[in-house]
Amino acid sequence: MVSLNEEVIRKVIAEVLAEMVPSSETGKKAESASVPKAASSMKLVEKGEAEKSSDPRDVAIGISPGFGVGFNETIVGTPHSEVLRQLMAGIEEEGLKPRVVRVSHTCDVAFIGKKAAELSGSGIGIGVLSRGTTVIHQKDLSPLQNLELFPQSPLLDPETFRAIGRNAAKYAKGESPVPVPTKNDPMARPRYQGLAALLHNKEMRFVDPKKGPVEIEVAFDR
Repeated sequence: MVSLNEEVIRKVIAEVLAEMVPSSETGKKAESASVPKAASSMKLVEKGEAEKSSDPRDVAIGISPGFGVGFNETIVGTPHSEVLRQLMAGIEEEGLKPRVVRVSHTCDVAFIGKKAAELSGSGIGIGVLSRGTTVIHQKDLSPLQNLELFPQSPLLDPETFRAIGRNAAKYAKGESPVPVPTKNDPMARPRYQGLAALLHNKEMRFVDPKKGPVEIEVAFDR
């Protein structure tokens, strides 16, 4: 059973409260502290507007507005570099090609996954939020429909992310894989609900309704 990181809670609460104070000095400090640089083990480079791929072997991974820029890790501390590394490795294990796009107009994982699927040459996409919530989507499904949903982000570990990548690739190949098994902790929701809400509010600051999806080049430190 995962334990709640009290230090993370205190930090996020302090940032959110500081942003609510109209003091210019406090606001500047909060803004500076809440936008860390991308994780040192990964570099995300914007390569321009993302366009729909014509490659049927392409599986798109849609990342949320603050993924890797406003946040460096999930709600339980899994580095974003590890999340992407495992998702991409799972896709590659099935012989397909991962592609990363940033979806900036929303923090809703359903719409992020839907947009990734629409941009993907295979019609299959993965959506992932900064806190870890993930979905496997298909382009002809409505946003609130999906192939697989992983709403309990505190229970997602690197092995699960790799399995999600594998299953997304299998759907892209026309297979019907067994859904990825996930851990079950009935206390995860009440334990993390408050922190998840705070993280969501923090990520909303990175949303840009006017910005379209952007192609992302991922470079991992070896």
